[in-house]
This record gives sequence, structure tokens and C-alpha cells, in this order.
Amino acid sequence: MSWLTDEKIPVGKTAKIGFEWLRDNAQWFFDGVEDSLNWLIEGVLAALQYPHPLIVIALFMALTWVLQRRWKTCILVGLGFLYVVNQGYWEETMESLTLILFACITCMAIGVPIGIAAAHRPKLYQYISPVLDLMQTLPTFVYLIPMIVFFGIGMVPGLVASVIFVIPAPIRLTHLGVSSTPKALLEAAESFGATPRQKLLKVELPYALPQIMTGLNQTIMLSLSMVVIAGLVGADGLGVPVVRALQQVNAAKGFESGLVIVVVAIVLDRMLRVER
Repeated sequence: MSWLTDEKIPVGKTAKIGFEWLRDNAQWFFDGVEDSLNWLIEGVLAALQYPHPLIVIALFMALTWVLQRRWKTCILVGLGFLYVVNQGYWEETMESLTLILFACITCMAIGVPIGIAAAHRPKLYQYISPVLDLMQTLPTFVYLIPMIVFFGIGMVPGLVASVIFVIPAPIRLTHLGVSSTPKALLEAAESFGATPRQKLLKVELPYALPQIMTGLNQTIMLSLSMVVIAGLVGADGLGVPVVRALQQVNAAKGFESGLVIVVVAIVLDRMLRVER
């Protein structure tokens, strides 16, 4: 089989040449993106860390009440964050929530319009589906290599890698929700003279809202799963104690920080869960 491996397809060399070309010719762009994102991240992080934790927890509980209208869910959210404070991971949790917030805003702002467009144009979805498969199946560590080349170490490469890994979820779920709108509803809207814009805003999006919110939920969960990987490239947050526990073979610290991540995931899931 040596004849098959003698002429290796230069996938890696081509990627390396492309990354180096971007680094040499567009570094000004990456520096601008990094500076802007760092400024935004530091601003949101300061807003979350400056008030007393109990004030922030009360705000999270109030937001949960607005979204869910269930006092049991509010109590669960409060107890979850109090557990985080008790374990001494409040600062790391706020850092991770900041990263998750920006990842969610970016993914939903890009993913929902693409999902809507793909639902209205089946051929477009056929074209982008292999790309989405590649983005979801490519090992996440692979994303970190070019991000380090372009942005160095810190929060920004972890954020960009998270966005690339997570964005297929809102695209797929938005496409599923919009494309599954019953034809009877669309025909009824057309019979009343609804324009395509009105059908989208008043029929398709309301019907697809549970799927879109599920996409938001999956975006949050997948972003949270990236915090450990982001910690490997210097991103602050809950991934840092996990990485340190791994380096020190500290089972107690690893389980402690891992359980905090689980609690945060449960709290965020309950806060944003939408039932049809």
C-alpha cells in the first residue's frame, strides 16, 4: 500500500499556507477584532462582578420569573447560584457566563437568519448541510490551532472557536422549526392576503419559536461544554480549575469544579426552557 501513501494529498500543507497567508496579510483585522471583543468582554464581566453576588443572583431569579412564571424554577436558579458561591467559583462562573453570552448572541444573530433562508430555499440547505456536518464533527481542538495563530491566547480564541463549533445548532433547529410549519396555516395566511414578510413574522416564526428556543438552549449547553477546552488556550472561566486539576491529577478539585459546571448548565437550561 506504499504506492497509495507516497503521493499524499497536501491537506495539512495547504491549510498551513492559508493560515500563514491570513496571518501575514490580515493581522490588522484580527488585531482589531481581538481588541474590540476584549473591550466588550471586560465591560460585561465588570458589570457582572462589580455588584454583590446576592444582587446578581436576585436579578437572575427575577429574569427567571419573567421568562418562566414558576416560583419553583426561581428557587432552583437561586439555590444553584448560591451553591456556586459556596464552592468559591463565583468569579469563574461569571467569566464563563460572559463567554457564553457573547457566543449565544453571535450564534443566534447568524444562525437564525441562515436557518430561515435555508427553510425557504431547500437547495441552500443541501449546499450548507455538509459544511455544518464538518463544523460539528471536526474535533474542537483543531479549531484552537488557527485561533491561537490569529489571536494568540486568551478569551477571544476560546470565544471564536466556541462560535464555530456551536453555530450549526441554531441553524439546524431554526430550519427545522420554520420548514415544519403546517401548510394549512400558511394557506390560511395567504387567503387573508398576508405578504411573505407577514407570513414569516406572524405564522412561521411563532410556530417555530419552541425550536428556535431549543436552538438557543443547545447553543448555551454546547458553549458551556467548550469552557474546559477554552481554558487550554488561556480563556478565563470554569475551564481553568478543571485544567489545573487535570495537570495536578487532583481528583477532588476536578470533581468539585466539574459539578459546578453541571449546576450552571442545569440552571441555564431551566431558565430558558420553552414548552409549546
